[in-house]
Amino acid sequence: MDGTGVVVIEGCAISTVDAAGTEHDSGHVVIEDNLIVAVGAGPAPEKHARGARRVDGRGCLATPGLVNCHHHLYQWATRGFAQQATLFEWLVELYPVWALIDEEIEHAAARAGLAALATSGCTTSTDHHYVFPRGAGNLLGVEVEAAREVGLRFHPCRGSMDLGRSDGGLPPDVLVEDREEVLVACEAAVDRYHDPSPESMLRVALAPCSPFSVTRELMAETAELARRRNVRLHTHLAETEDEEEFCLKSFGVRPVEYLEELGWLGEDVWLAHCVHLNGAEVQRFGETGTGVAHCPSSNGRLGAGIAPVAALVGAGVPVGLGVDGGASNEAGELGAEMRQALLAARFAGGPRAMTARRALELATMHGARCLGREGEIGSLEPGKLADVALWRMDDLGHAGISDPVAALVLGSARRVELLLVNGRAVLEGGELRTADEADVSRGIAAASRRLAGKVAL
Repeated sequence: MDGTGVVVIEGCAISTVDAAGTEHDSGHVVIEDNLIVAVGAGPAPEKHARGARRVDGRGCLATPGLVNCHHHLYQWATRGFAQQATLFEWLVELYPVWALIDEEIEHAAARAGLAALATSGCTTSTDHHYVFPRGAGNLLGVEVEAAREVGLRFHPCRGSMDLGRSDGGLPPDVLVEDREEVLVACEAAVDRYHDPSPESMLRVALAPCSPFSVTRELMAETAELARRRNVRLHTHLAETEDEEEFCLKSFGVRPVEYLEELGWLGEDVWLAHCVHLNGAEVQRFGETGTGVAHCPSSNGRLGAGIAPVAALVGAGVPVGLGVDGGASNEAGELGAEMRQALLAARFAGGPRAMTARRALELATMHGARCLGREGEIGSLEPGKLADVALWRMDDLGHAGISDPVAALVLGSARRVELLLVNGRAVLEGGELRTADEADVSRGIAAASRRLAGKVAL
């Protein structure tokens, strides 16, 4: 499927994730070029089906493509490090390794990370790239090219760090940039890559890394620049108790209050993690429309805690899902994060804290809201872009589960059967069509070995 012509998927269960929560036990999805033109129960109307390419969806569940709201693709080359470390310990161990990445390593890591996301039903991904070693080349451009190759809708975030260890920050001085240099690079990234059109495959956000690696001045000036250029803002926030202690000691306030002082709460902002929030902060996110990227596997891997997702959603906050970087989530597959999010919520709040359908909403429509794209993606509705995931539910791991949405979220993890991005098949028959998986695997293995060799020198 090349994204042109008419495609009819029939006979599948459908979870549209629209505002009414519409579902069909057996229905159809009709795609014309890159748009959804019809969704409903039963066979597709003949006016749509005549001359179309037909996909037999019996035994499958159709959902919107999943949206990954937080990632660090370069970290795919550094998986398996610092396995028993806290966030700050983990960062201190890995900063010197990341200082050695280059274009070749970045491309291999981005291609592998994006391919893994695609196999798990992801059609749109962000990436928060904040490590720019001098002489490493155009790392942002390399990952943009990798996203084009794999075929995912992509929202790269031009990150930054300008608060080095000698000035009281966490990263080594060799990894920080000059503030003016950062602002110039951010504006150049918007000029070169950002496409604001409704059907865009590529949009840029600006994303200083964190309160403990970025100066107050750069945080404030980046927000001003982003709003002048009409692009979104992203950063890490309230991930660990160590960060809270850093903010109290350095700024005299908790992380959320610090960001609000700098103009960083609003509908054009989404924040990664947000594990350590109090009730007033949750309500403030709801009042301002600030989004959250919930990364349950990474938070568990680093022992950071459990984000108050049920409270956030109850306050009206858009809460998308993120896999986070491969160095803190070696799996890196978004489909599995739905199950992790549900389990984490229930660990904290009991069996009614999250339903399977709410977990699917987080992975689709809530993620689209975080990225400001709820009018284009995130649900299966006529007029939306044809980002569709078709999941086989009649295999050994899922056959006999009475509810297909529960089968998807609670059943064993599996790769998607058919994945359409902008109407183009990225996976078909469960196989990646846009890249050779064996070649991708060889590439990342070689890049990881080369990086390890550079570290050993």
